[in-house]
Amino acid sequence: MDIQWRKSSKSSNAAGSDCLELAEHDGEILMRESDNPDVIIHTTPAKLRAFLDGAKEGEFDNLA
Repeated sequence: MDIQWRKSSKSSNAAGSDCLELAEHDGEILMRESDNPDVIIHTTPAKLRAFLDGAKEGEFDNLA
């Protein structure tokens, strides 16, 4: 399986730099942390879009 991982242009390439990486594969969005690349979260574009919209609107600001 050839997956092309992408990370934000704002992420540092410095050693020890942790960032979230994204890829698209078979209609799913894959996410992983650069410091733990063996753990991959699978979601759909619609679910990721809904999460990002909620984060932008402050929906998760009061989580304790």
